[in-house]
Amino acid sequence: MGVYLALSTPTVATQLFGSGLIGLREGLETGIVVMILAAFLVKSDRSENLKWLWLGVGTAVAMVFAVFAGIHYGTSTISGLAAEAVAGVASLIAVCIVTGMVLWMRGAAAHISSDLKRGMSSAMEMGGFAVAALAFLAVGREGLETALLMVGYAENTSGSSWPLVGLLLGVLVAVAITVALYYGAIRINLATFFTYTGAILVVVAAGILAYGVRALQIVGWLPGQNDLAFDVSAHYDQSSWYGTTLAGLFNLRPDPTVLQLIAWVVYLAVVLTLFLRPRRAPQASPAVAADQTPAS
Repeated sequence: MGVYLALSTPTVATQLFGSGLIGLREGLETGIVVMILAAFLVKSDRSENLKWLWLGVGTAVAMVFAVFAGIHYGTSTISGLAAEAVAGVASLIAVCIVTGMVLWMRGAAAHISSDLKRGMSSAMEMGGFAVAALAFLAVGREGLETALLMVGYAENTSGSSWPLVGLLLGVLVAVAITVALYYGAIRINLATFFTYTGAILVVVAAGILAYGVRALQIVGWLPGQNDLAFDVSAHYDQSSWYGTTLAGLFNLRPDPTVLQLIAWVVYLAVVLTLFLRPRRAPQASPAVAADQTPAS
């Protein structure tokens, strides 16, 4: 069954879509940060600092790949209950960080541009290494979220490499969109984009949470491994197109435990409510969208 799921077309498609969505959203968030910093340097006639900006960005990207590779491929060297424990803990950590970042981005989007420009202005006064450090921290923060989310997502895909392929494709699309935004070739409503993709990522994170709970139940760190909320396996084909789609994207399975179901429902109810609640003071225009103007 595991081999079939790893190779079947629906599973590959859902793995590509799920990880591609992560790469697109997180890549675009990171791209907007870099775009704001680069545009500020150009408009301030301090283009000589761009090399320090790219040094910081490159170092952050390398750090992100190292974190992902270290955790993901490190878990492949262990098996049995130890692997379940690592996968469960990694999944819960990923959910916590991603939840915090999604909710933070919701409130910070309106002033992230001014914060970055203020930080870059101070960094330029201190020298090139300060510029590189600012870029490293700004990009690394977004990238670390992506790495941890991908670890939690990839742990549920039977060791397949397709999630990584989907992530890279999503990042490449995000880079293309960011470049087009920078030069004014396209304009998109970033607030709407981040709202919809953020809501989808919350649902994905709920599935990762459920996966982590099940893994820790198998290890014995959480109770209720044999207490199923329901079992519709007789009427639910996990190898079908809908079974692989729901499992690949949202970790939905026909036999969740009571604790899994409670965690999934409570997480979605609380986090989606916080994420989608109306803002008290509507912004005239998101600051991130204002930086879509050409640098020249």
